[in-house]
Amino acid sequence: MSQAAEETTGGAPAPDTGVEDRRTTIGLIIGLPLLCAVVLGGWAIWRSTADLDDIEARQLAWGTILDLTREHIVLTLISTVVVLVTAIPTGILLTRPRLRRFASPITAFANAGQAAPVIGVIVLLAIWLGFGTSTAVLALAIYAFLPVLRNTIVGLEQVDQTLVEAARGMGMSGFDVLRRVELPLALPVIMVGARTALVLLVGAASFATFINAGGLGALIVTGISLFRYPVLVSGALIIAVLALLIDWAGRVLELLLTPKGTS
Repeated sequence: MSQAAEETTGGAPAPDTGVEDRRTTIGLIIGLPLLCAVVLGGWAIWRSTADLDDIEARQLAWGTILDLTREHIVLTLISTVVVLVTAIPTGILLTRPRLRRFASPITAFANAGQAAPVIGVIVLLAIWLGFGTSTAVLALAIYAFLPVLRNTIVGLEQVDQTLVEAARGMGMSGFDVLRRVELPLALPVIMVGARTALVLLVGAASFATFINAGGLGALIVTGISLFRYPVLVSGALIIAVLALLIDWAGRVLELLLTPKGTS
């Protein structure tokens, strides 16, 4: 661990960045889709043969499931884009010499934001800003901001400073050093933060249904309020599979975008 990283973490060991070896990543990339296919296939067979009452059949209609899944994915992706375009630049700025002293307090503030229950953040923002998708996106982005910010800071500060100095010695500008040396070397750690944020958002997006923002959480709410356990379990199962598929997509992107020799 570099000296800068130790300073940011207050001398304590750097947090686990979650970077896995390439063999484990490839194994999960092959295994996760197979697991999801088996689970979804089993659920589809049950759905086609189950004896459902009118409410359960209406809630678990294929068209309804597809619409709710589409809403859930759109909500998750929009929130992810908001997190990436805010957390990564913020993390980069907080590793620059002039702003590095703000890294610890801002990270602590973001940590407090994630520690707050996401349902509380959603409800409070809905009271303040009103119900709807935009409020849900803002609440989810606040909730998922920390993993990307923290991993961006840690990833950049773990870059070997001798390589940075060598690049500067070759006449590179500060921006070129960041673009051609620091970001490529930090990318594996940053991608882990982005993947963690994606998985968090898939689960947290279930609460968006409480403020009329749609998503698969509607199945869980219906199942609980009407005591329709097939609907409740189906909603939870589909969200879990969706989280695994999102995690799989993040691993594929991580494998494709990470420069060889840096993982």
